[in-house]
Amino acid sequence: MDHYDLVVIGSGPAGQKAAIAAAKLGKRAAVIERRNMVGGVCINTGTIPSKTLREAVLYLTGLNQRELYGQSYRLKTDITVGDLSARTAHVVGREIDVIQNQLSRNRVALLLGSAAFIGPNEIEITTGDGDHKNVTFDHAVIAVGTRPARPDTVEFDGVTIVDSDQILGMDRVPTSMVVVGAGVIGIEYASMFAALGTKVTVVEQRSSMLDFCDREVVEALQYQMRDRGVTFRFGESVQMVEKHKSGSVTVLASGKKIPSDTVLYSAGRQGVTDELNVAAAGLEADKRGRLTVDGSFRTTVSHIYAVGDVIGFPALAATAMEQGRRAAYDAFGEPVGETDSSKHPIGIYSIPEISYVGKTEDQLTAANVPFEVGVARYRELARGTIMGDAYGMLKLLVDAQDRSILGVHVFGSNAAELVHIGQTVMGCGGTIDYLVDAVFNYPTLAEGYKVAALDAVNKMRAIARVTGVGNGYELGAE
Repeated sequence: MDHYDLVVIGSGPAGQKAAIAAAKLGKRAAVIERRNMVGGVCINTGTIPSKTLREAVLYLTGLNQRELYGQSYRLKTDITVGDLSARTAHVVGREIDVIQNQLSRNRVALLLGSAAFIGPNEIEITTGDGDHKNVTFDHAVIAVGTRPARPDTVEFDGVTIVDSDQILGMDRVPTSMVVVGAGVIGIEYASMFAALGTKVTVVEQRSSMLDFCDREVVEALQYQMRDRGVTFRFGESVQMVEKHKSGSVTVLASGKKIPSDTVLYSAGRQGVTDELNVAAAGLEADKRGRLTVDGSFRTTVSHIYAVGDVIGFPALAATAMEQGRRAAYDAFGEPVGETDSSKHPIGIYSIPEISYVGKTEDQLTAANVPFEVGVARYRELARGTIMGDAYGMLKLLVDAQDRSILGVHVFGSNAAELVHIGQTVMGCGGTIDYLVDAVFNYPTLAEGYKVAALDAVNKMRAIARVTGVGNGYELGAE
């Protein structure tokens, strides 16, 4: 029976980084993964396929070029699923190869099969042909991720009614679609299919969407999506979906009926712990299949850790990678620096995309924190004009007393890339004055940081003129 210092269940971003971190410490590590899921949900059905699909949509529709070449501009008139899936398959294949190479290069064993605990220090691996192999371990990391939650009342068939995994396998681009749920995944797919010309209706029980984001940014996204024909039905719930030969009819509790080719259910995610027999290891998952951990990602069994989506919020690939690394370091007593999760960036790959770090205006207002807002609009930046992005914006929230940056919110092209500049300044304890005095390449979108910083400082200067408090240096260089 093989014995490992660390066994990781799941080869997604969290599992990869945990195993490789252990290997870098000179430990014997192994990753257990199902044969057809190397790379986990992230690579096969989640982050990478959906973001690649988004890039294909933007490229083939020519959406980002229409400001320059007219609203009728398209790179390809009749876009098929084959056009979209070809790019996705290529990227997924390349990413799986990269992962296998990284594990091999670091001498991490990749054990193919389904894992189940048979004790607190032993796991049984069942391969696809029914063979069984047992391994023992000193430490384990559970990084199995999640799958789409499926209401029992919904009859998923992969064609008319689909979840967020099945949508990638559709055989055609639907003419019309109902998206049930206005969470991150639902909004991302709704915006993608709207860009393809699909008539999309979003149904959401709550009165609004993406409540954790900046309200102004969300309103801007809704405006852009409505401009592409998306209909929002807030405060509505789905009573049933009727299947017909020519499509489906979604019946809402209010009595409304919405005909469509396809219904996408985006009703949250479920932790994939039901097949692990976690009880044999002394663990218990909640009703959503998630495990509880402490600040070091230890479960209630001290030598077993859990990381990634299976422990719940924020359920992002980026944070999962760091959780995996920290869990491995903690297991083997390796020092690890402090991290402030409030300064972890959030990225939403809708069309247009959203990214932010830090606090929102509503959060600061509720906490009675005085702040000033600085805004740069892409249409005011030469790079924004060159790109044809007239709607993008960058917003800085600045502490009115110590001038520190409390939040950065970006909407538009390259938002998920652009946010990292603000994240770095915040992480290093910088103030708005650094951005005022900094020189950015021209023309770039990054220049928006200086424009927004000057906007915030000028507003603070206007207040100081009236109150008579402050001097020229304190009020900024410009």
